[in-house]
Amino acid sequence: MRTAEWKDYELIDTSAGERLERWGDILLIRPDPQIIWNSEKRDPRWQDAHARYFRSNKGGGHWEAYKKIPDVWQIGWRGLSFRLKPMGFKHTGLFPEQAVNWAFAMEKIREAGRPVKVLNLFGYTGAATLACMKAGAAVTHVDAAKGMVQWAKENAAASDLADRPVRWLVDDCVKFAQRERRRGNTYDGIIMDPPSYGRGPGGEVWKLEEQLDGLLRLCLELLSERPLFLILNSYTTGLSPAVMEYLLTVLLKPRLGGRVSAEEIGLPVTATGMVLPCGNTAIWQGEGR
Repeated sequence: MRTAEWKDYELIDTSAGERLERWGDILLIRPDPQIIWNSEKRDPRWQDAHARYFRSNKGGGHWEAYKKIPDVWQIGWRGLSFRLKPMGFKHTGLFPEQAVNWAFAMEKIREAGRPVKVLNLFGYTGAATLACMKAGAAVTHVDAAKGMVQWAKENAAASDLADRPVRWLVDDCVKFAQRERRRGNTYDGIIMDPPSYGRGPGGEVWKLEEQLDGLLRLCLELLSERPLFLILNSYTTGLSPAVMEYLLTVLLKPRLGGRVSAEEIGLPVTATGMVLPCGNTAIWQGEGR
């Protein structure tokens, strides 16, 4: 599954463990461990990058700027605006390959023809939240990092969505889901992009392989009587699309029916016309119109 709708983002080329990308007018070179080929770099923009991220042997790394870069700049997708900046650990605050999932959620929300509530767990800087808000859903956005939730709010304001119904919550996602179950709150759609490993605001430890099954069981209890979808994203090595499809099938289908699909998501590479895999997504979708 590829994301080919971008105008403000482009994966230009890949070689020797790095990807050359265009984010609006800014060219960045970032490392990617999947790029094990040392192909010829034919695009002259390799020599015109604004900055490059270098990994450190001791962990982490640093950006080296070749040209002046704004502290923050914006790119757009389908009328949404995302504020970007070079972050530690090579990121910019956005994962463009996820646009295929944003588009799916927007379509399902609009097709429903009724009020829709969506829960976005591990919501990061809010791209999926904004997509659902723009489609007309009321969204609950949860992330353990205060800075990420603030960034998501800024993206909503930049997208002229600040007045839409949304709850911005800094919380441990598992504990929040447990409280929502006790409260009897339900959602028509759930999106989750859990990390391989992380810590909640109270020091709670999250290990994906150990806790994903339990979290999905919690989320099953949070789905409404007419649920539309559950989207599970993963960048964890070893959690293949087949494993994710199996997990959603055995947990959700016996009670909810519907159908499950799972596949790699990726980005088209301009230089080769091929697709660079960027993660995996599994989707359960119901007949909840």
